[in-house]
Amino acid sequence: MSLLKVAVDSAAITHNVRTLGRKTDAQIMAVVKADGYGHGLVTAAAAARAGGATWIGVAQPHEALALRAAGDTGRILTWLYGPELPAAELMEADVDLSVNSPEVLGRIMAVSRDGAPSPRIHISIDTGLGREGVTLEDLPGVLELAKAAEREGLLRVVGMWSHLAWADAPGHPTIDLQAQNFRLALVMAQQSALALEVRHLANSACTLTRPDLHFDLVRPGIAIYGLPPIEDPDGLNFGLRPAMSVSSQIILVKDVPAGHGVSYGHEYITTFRTTLGLVSAGYADGVFRAAGSVAEVAVKGRRYRIAGRVCMDQFVIDLGPATEVCVGDEVTLIGPDGPSASDWAEAVGTIDYEIVCRFGGLRAKELA
Repeated sequence: MSLLKVAVDSAAITHNVRTLGRKTDAQIMAVVKADGYGHGLVTAAAAARAGGATWIGVAQPHEALALRAAGDTGRILTWLYGPELPAAELMEADVDLSVNSPEVLGRIMAVSRDGAPSPRIHISIDTGLGREGVTLEDLPGVLELAKAAEREGLLRVVGMWSHLAWADAPGHPTIDLQAQNFRLALVMAQQSALALEVRHLANSACTLTRPDLHFDLVRPGIAIYGLPPIEDPDGLNFGLRPAMSVSSQIILVKDVPAGHGVSYGHEYITTFRTTLGLVSAGYADGVFRAAGSVAEVAVKGRRYRIAGRVCMDQFVIDLGPATEVCVGDEVTLIGPDGPSASDWAEAVGTIDYEIVCRFGGLRAKELA
């Protein structure tokens, strides 16, 4: 059994939400989709609530229902589904629903006519991302249908929202273009006499860099876990604290001569007599196979690059000819005294979102 451990500091999530709250006058919707970006759905939501989040956002309906089952009674929005969504369950659970097509709206209306409690809905607008959302061309028809449903008492339109494509590149021209399209959609909603409670566009990056686009509600995701999507020009990480740490142990230490091959394919060969340390963790535990010979870990505060290929349940580090490392010593993959999720992302050519979600998958299996 692997000795890799994933720990989540819920106090850091609470701190991060409070920190983000000081950067805006808008309400905060903490996004905890994908098992809280690997940090735990229920853990992340509870910590965010403690930090002042008045809303929780999730992609999948089952995530919203799981939060209700765990005792969360606050406002929750879910948004990723087609017409087959479990509308009756969500409406009974008093979850806010997003509408991204006439078909989804029709499904919600039909279930409401069958006796389910009338839901609150948020109309999702495709302002230029090209993903979920109603196009501006189709919006008049959706607004007309939604208004008719309101008059019939089938639902209440309380929100309108969209999502940005390039918010993590401050100054990118698409940001202002999408904001312009979103404002046009809001005018159309006003002309339809819809009384919106919340208008929301800002993700983590926009929360940190574009206060003019905060509207009534901001939806930070990755930032609440202490991983801002853009670099802080002040070098202070925007005051955010990473919430996840990942560690394992040295399970074998041995001396080898110069010219000794290490791990499959001998992609790493020692250049002098040295000591190797075997670490109990591999790609079955979330360590990227592509991390071999590029990613670093830390032992006793010192960085060591992975030596050769990452295997299914182990990898090797070259400790050098004179080492104080012993069997049982902790190996930090991610943590304050070692690499960050961003360091891993840079090493393997991805983003820190994927790093924490991948390692968090192990944590989810352990808690199941």
